[in-house]
Amino acid sequence: MFTKIEHGPLMDRVYRHQRHFYDATRKYYLLGRDPMIAGLNPPERGSILEIGCGTGRNLVLTGEAYPKTSLYGIDISNEMLATAHKKIEAVGLGKRVHLAHADAADFSPQTLFRRRHFDRIFISYAVSMIPQWQTVVQEAVSHLAPNGSLHIVDFGDLADVPLIARKALYTWLDWYHVTPRNELFDVADAVAAKNNATVHKQRLYRGFSWITTIRRKSA
Repeated sequence: MFTKIEHGPLMDRVYRHQRHFYDATRKYYLLGRDPMIAGLNPPERGSILEIGCGTGRNLVLTGEAYPKTSLYGIDISNEMLATAHKKIEAVGLGKRVHLAHADAADFSPQTLFRRRHFDRIFISYAVSMIPQWQTVVQEAVSHLAPNGSLHIVDFGDLADVPLIARKALYTWLDWYHVTPRNELFDVADAVAAKNNATVHKQRLYRGFSWITTIRRKSA
């Protein structure tokens, strides 16, 4: 079936059981996902890739919001991909959504999906779980079409969240191998400068969530 990738077995263990109730519980604290999807604004018949597609929840909403686009998703967890396949088929998006098992830090869209670039790529609450996340950001930008954009939503620095709540959240996140990337905006700036791109940044909910958009300029 799928070849094993380092870090994949860990994610499979984490989500083997959680995937069945993941969406029902995460909606209370994975904030900013829907505003991020609303801000994709792809070309009418554009292509959209989600890196770390998980249960497929975001791809379903993206498919509904942009009904003429082609959708793609990769994930390192076979367990999550199994759930994503079921969810996507259940809502009738099976012909528009293409899923593959892959390492976000090193993948070939040509090999996986027979295409070189995407008009939009998004990463939702995954950089905080990927050890080599900075490499993933650079890898994603390299697969953008001219005028394409990478959209990332994840935990922010929680700067304006009360200290006791911040400490409790950090402890809880650590149980699930999640590490907020407080340097996300700085990394986005560096990647954009290296790739002839621009950056837009948003701080939501008192710094609980950050959204950053890296947009490539025309060729």
